Amino acid sequence: MLQKYKMTIVYDGTSYSGWQIQPNAVTIQEILQNTLEVILRSKISVIGAGRTDAGVHALGQVAHFQHAEEIDLYRFLASVNGVLPKNIRVTEVEPVPPSFHARYSAVNKRYHYHLSLGRVQDPFKRLYSWHISEKLDLDLLQECTQLFLGTHDFTSFANEAKLGAASKKPVRTLKKLNIVPERTGIRLEFESESFLYKMVRNITGTLVEVARGKRDIKDVPKILEAKDRRKADRAAPPQGLFLMGVDYGTVQK
Repeated sequence: MLQKYKMTIVYDGTSYSGWQIQPNAVTIQEILQNTLEVILRSKISVIGAGRTDAGVHALGQVAHFQHAEEIDLYRFLASVNGVLPKNIRVTEVEPVPPSFHARYSAVNKRYHYHLSLGRVQDPFKRLYSWHISEKLDLDLLQECTQLFLGTHDFTSFANEAKLGAASKKPVRTLKKLNIVPERTGIRLEFESESFLYKMVRNITGTLVEVARGKRDIKDVPKILEAKDRRKADRAAPPQGLFLMGVDYGTVQK
């Protein structure tokens, strides 16, 4: 009988073409699958909680896989991290019931987006934040975040044209969108049961344009109502985005 296992994964996405396996590109999912197949000596399929784009990072990605034999979890964790490249680490692994699914069992996801502010960018933040040298109106930014909270049709803030998911289920409830000061700028904290593809980056791009004074805050409700991605601003760059964690509530045994 196959045993299902849940992994928590941390990675620096700078050198990768995102999470999801794709032809002619190096991805996190592919590297994890190849590593597990070496360790466990069998064909393994790794299913993630969600796909992160090229250049996006994770401090709390979750994935599951199945294996026919019992695993010594202590030795397994050491072995996996001994084979993985240093910019990917599995921090936890645990057995879960057959009903668990990394994507479909998730009840909440948390993302942070880091903005580096000021004329000079901290060189240690360049791969992990979006540097904005112009002055941002933080009061206006705070006011604008409130327009995204709650339940909305987020079609205008989703890149789903090819996959069609946005057109089928575009309504999401954004539970949290907080602004938190940091040493070199601010971070935006997003929380929702689920997000549309590139939704966080697209919202961040429009928030920044409003705070720069290049977009009227009164446009935001109109953009939401339009249900047209072309009405919103371009996406924030990927390097500032981190998947912080995925919540599952109580997992039934």
